[in-house]
Amino acid sequence: MKKYICPCGYEYDPEVGDPDAGIAPGTAFEDIPDDWVCPWCGLGKDAFEVQE
Repeated sequence: MKKYICPCGYEYDPEVGDPDAGIAPGTAFEDIPDDWVCPWCGLGKDAFEVQE
């Protein structure tokens, strides 16, 4: 699964998820609820870019 990075530097790794926000490990970025925000800066999913 691809990793996604926020402009602030936070990296969403699907293998880790975001347990503090209730996102289980193994959750693809596309499957995260649309109202999820970056835990570091609060930007929405649309601010993230695929990490090449």
